[in-house]
Amino acid sequence: MTIEEKISELGLSLPAPSKALGSYSPCVVSKEYLFISGIVPVISGAVFSGKFGEKLSIENAKEPATAIVLTMLSNMKAALGNLENISRIVRIEGFINSTADFSDQPKVLNEVSELLVKILSDKGIHSRIAIGVSSLPLNACMEVSAIVEIKK
Repeated sequence: MTIEEKISELGLSLPAPSKALGSYSPCVVSKEYLFISGIVPVISGAVFSGKFGEKLSIENAKEPATAIVLTMLSNMKAALGNLENISRIVRIEGFINSTADFSDQPKVLNEVSELLVKILSDKGIHSRIAIGVSSLPLNACMEVSAIVEIKK
């Protein structure tokens, strides 16, 4: 089963690849790695905003995490031509918009990690870091970047 067939089997679909909002590229290929710029969750054309520990709880993490993973995969497909060119996800970095007393950033980022593994199987197992921040661009609730090893 291809990666795109797995996405479809899960009842999901890839959105259009994201566009840069400044002087950077959403993805950069360097030798055998693809570096993916930070992705914020966009759902129905709007940024999923808010702060965990304030109006958002861990239970609210699944929808924005899914949007981020699907956009990430769409960006990978645009950069690589085919998702089958992914060798593995090496690392993700998650920035979680949260209050000073919220300490469950890893639980929020688990939604991203678990979906990557569900879609990519062993290729989706990665190292990661979850960081709490006081604000993010466009008041996004989270932002995730990635490093991906690609097939040569």
